[in-house]
Amino acid sequence: MNPQDLLTAVEHLNNGAVIGYATEAVFGLGCDPDNGEAVQRLLEIKQRPVDKGLVLIAADFSQLRPYLDLEALPPGRLEIILDSWPGPYTWVIPAKPEVPMWLRGRFDSLAVRVSAHRQVHDLCLAFGKPLVSTSANKTGEEPARTAQALSRQLGGELDYILSGTTDGLANPSLIRDGITGVTLRPA
Repeated sequence: MNPQDLLTAVEHLNNGAVIGYATEAVFGLGCDPDNGEAVQRLLEIKQRPVDKGLVLIAADFSQLRPYLDLEALPPGRLEIILDSWPGPYTWVIPAKPEVPMWLRGRFDSLAVRVSAHRQVHDLCLAFGKPLVSTSANKTGEEPARTAQALSRQLGGELDYILSGTTDGLANPSLIRDGITGVTLRPA
């Protein structure tokens, strides 16, 4: 990845932009999770209702800590979660009460992932915090798997597309409940 492209993506994120970038299986749409206007714009682009909640993707667990109520997890569960990362594993974990509704949706929890994808890792590290991450598509449509497909589908609505490739996984990440361990969406 070109370091200048990474810096350009971070500059866009700092300015409240919605960007596209490669993840493990598909391209994602992302923005600053603490910028309500950026999140609202991402939801409008995706045509996704705010009550469904969103995923935060991070370079490491420390970036997610400020958003999570880890005391609400049963004993031993955090170790299981941490052992699955980095990787294509999303966990739904109780959110701190101050986490905004635009991230949680109608839930008291938040879906989070520490990615092993190099570009995602480097992007979150350079940005200094997690990103909102949702598949790059309009709700109900197939997600983009290349930068070119994303440009054709949503290029006119995004502020920037960071070129790159997915890790080639066939399916989006496995989603599990952080309290019970139950699978909510198979990989």
